[in-house]
Amino acid sequence: MIQYLVLSAVLAVAWSAVNGSFSVVNILFGFALGALTLSLVRPDLNLQGTKVRPLRLLSLIGLFLVELIKSGIRVAKILMRRDLDLKPGMVAYPLADLRDFEITLLANLITLTPGTLSVDVSDDRRLLYVHCVDMPDAQAVIDDIRGGFEKKILETFR
Repeated sequence: MIQYLVLSAVLAVAWSAVNGSFSVVNILFGFALGALTLSLVRPDLNLQGTKVRPLRLLSLIGLFLVELIKSGIRVAKILMRRDLDLKPGMVAYPLADLRDFEITLLANLITLTPGTLSVDVSDDRRLLYVHCVDMPDAQAVIDDIRGGFEKKILETFR
């Protein structure tokens, strides 16, 4: 049960960040929306044996907020350039041995970050396909995800 409350809190922060308002009402609405969503998918989420480390969770939330700001600035700079010399691309990100809810969390964190979009997960759950608005270096994108979101998710839930 505690895992669902923690995930609802994470979804509330993500909701507030996307809406740009961290008012009490908006956070509570995001929490309620997250709890409702989790109640709908609860049978599909297997959280047995999942440990949640609260300080690591705060670190994951902090990383998400920092990445949200950094990528928002990066996308704004792209839009303000005279020449939209973009190098969009798709990268097949090799997933660590993540459980389904961890893959879902990773995919959503990537999608909520401006300039990137999680497109699909391979049937064997070994690859996450990510589209980037501007991707001059695919390996840099892979390294960024691995050293950022994926690392924090593993630290938080294992």
